[in-house]
Amino acid sequence: MGERGGIFAGEDPFAIARAWLAEAAAAEPDDPNAMALATVDAGGLPNVRMVLLKAIEADGTGTGAFVFYTNYDSAKGEEIAASGRAALVLHWKSLRRQIRVRGDVSRVEGAESDAYFASRALQSRLGAWASAQSRPLASRAALMARVAAAAARFGPNPPRPPAWGGLRIHPVEIEFWADGAFRLHDRFRWRRKAEGAGWEVVRLNP
Repeated sequence: MGERGGIFAGEDPFAIARAWLAEAAAAEPDDPNAMALATVDAGGLPNVRMVLLKAIEADGTGTGAFVFYTNYDSAKGEEIAASGRAALVLHWKSLRRQIRVRGDVSRVEGAESDAYFASRALQSRLGAWASAQSRPLASRAALMARVAAAAARFGPNPPRPPAWGGLRIHPVEIEFWADGAFRLHDRFRWRRKAEGAGWEVVRLNP
């Protein structure tokens, strides 16, 4: 395994990822859970945007998922639905580290998505109803009018929109990267053939 130790030590990549995220939460000034999410469109053209990681799920046996929430009818939602796959990068400049993930995607069950949606600020919940995410918008005034209409319709407890919910990325590949002097970085790639299969861990050249 290429003399893996220190911040790279452990037999569960999800436990390592959680430890790194916890360190970032104490060091990063803004949104330590921000991640770049990559998808591809029907023509194979890549698309990437920043979203917020909401959970790193793990069962203690090397199986787990990275969870975020979105509008399923957005560009990313539709691209994920078509391909069934996505990739992400978590980068922490304060720690000089990053985690790269590639894998298959599934939807979070309704009850879990309902619970997370209910935990959000009221204005965010109303915004989820008002925004036809990724679609053309005539003006900001038009958007705010839809927010007001949603508030009038649902009051202080709007339900989760049918097209809004969680997505789980189930990794088949995770790479942990730490900055090294003179660009001699440390990189360890965990790879498996499918979820539930054993991990192969190799050190990569910087």
